[in-house]
Order: sequence, then C-alpha cells, then structure tokens
Amino acid sequence: MDKEFKKEGTAFVLHNEAGKKVAEIHYQETDEDYVIADHTVVDESLRGQGIAEQLLDKLVTEMEKEHKTIYATCSFVIWKFQKNPDKYDHINYEKQKKA
Repeated sequence: MDKEFKKEGTAFVLHNEAGKKVAEIHYQETDEDYVIADHTVVDESLRGQGIAEQLLDKLVTEMEKEHKTIYATCSFVIWKFQKNPDKYDHINYEKQKKA
C-alpha cells in the first residue's frame, strides 16, 4: 500500500487501494497558536507498521509549517510525547507553555 496521507478537514488519513479509510489522526483547531490532537485510529490490518507514528509526524510537520503547537488529548499522542521528548517537546503545547 502506498502510504500517502491526505488532509481531510481537520484530519490526516490513509486510504487503502479500495478507497476505504484505514488510518486517521484527527485534531481540533483553536483560536490560539495550537491544535488539539484528539483521536488516532489505525485499522487492525496495519497495526505494528508504525502508521500511527507516521500520521503523528505528518501532523507535526504541518503544524510546524503553521507555527502551531499540539495539545494532546489522544492517548497515543500523549504516550508518544512522553516516550520521545527529544523528538516532540518542541511541538508539545504543554512543554512549550511551561518554557
């Protein structure tokens, strides 16, 4: 499967060859300089392939372009932010707020 993540509204998604959505990271816009990452889901057939992290990295890249940080309410994103602070602290709203 070609892992081309597409922006659909306030989400980045991955579709399979049949056009079915098989992975998604969703966020909410705010009136501030951050977005709220609130949901990540990956189809069971793709689990263990790093798709969720790739989706998070796509969101990070896009928010960097917009000079926004990410406030995590999604358990996966919270976990990745805690597990990889060197990679994500610069975009983590909670860390930037305390800085």
